Amino acid sequence: MTLELVTIPCLKDNYAYLLHDAASDETTLIDAPEAAPILAALKARGWHLDQILLTHHHWDHIDGVAEIVEATSAEILGAAADAHRLPPLSRALVEADQVQVGAEIGYVIDVPGHTVGHIAFYFPVSGLCFTADSLMAAGCGRLFEGTPQQMFDSLAKLQQLPPATLICSGHEYTTANLAFAATVDPTNTALHARIREVARQRAGNRPTVPVSLSEELATNPFLRAQDPYIRQHLGMADATDAQVFTEIRALKDKF
Repeated sequence: MTLELVTIPCLKDNYAYLLHDAASDETTLIDAPEAAPILAALKARGWHLDQILLTHHHWDHIDGVAEIVEATSAEILGAAADAHRLPPLSRALVEADQVQVGAEIGYVIDVPGHTVGHIAFYFPVSGLCFTADSLMAAGCGRLFEGTPQQMFDSLAKLQQLPPATLICSGHEYTTANLAFAATVDPTNTALHARIREVARQRAGNRPTVPVSLSEELATNPFLRAQDPYIRQHLGMADATDAQVFTEIRALKDKF
């Protein structure tokens, strides 16, 4: 990994992330739920913040932006599709646009579903993907604006990334997501092993993110609509993968 990653707990259950390139001394923030813990993390490391990458417009991902920019003069990058409801952008982004931290290039991935303007940031050299509320640890975001098909297509993009990619999502929802996963994938031994490990992590007040895409592929039901055991359990053996995903999302909404 060429970039140093710092995971910062914010608010009740949010995460922000710092990416730092030692060679250039450049630092990037992904999402800004609140200013104080982020500014404290920068100060503790003696880092200057150069830019903020925003994944979507929800308040718990942008509320700290104004105070952080006032303290650091960082540039703000976010989705062109959401420019009208994000803080004023220094640069508006669309899919396949490039962002940069030091010498490393990251790529914008359009991932609507949770919101229609949601984007993710993928840094292939460091093997990091910042997915916020699209692909989440053992889950996916609630569909506040988009359709099930949009989220299904967005997750299909993300699951094509290399399995070793670390998925950096936006919330500490893993325990609840795993509890739901066990109701639709009850015979999955990898899932039950993950439930035990996450219980140990949370008992020690440790974040359960980031997590490898390979672990998500093995245990996240929203990436497993094609699995015959899930399909049989749901009584949907002849349904399309998108239909199975839609049913899983509907069941999670009621969980």
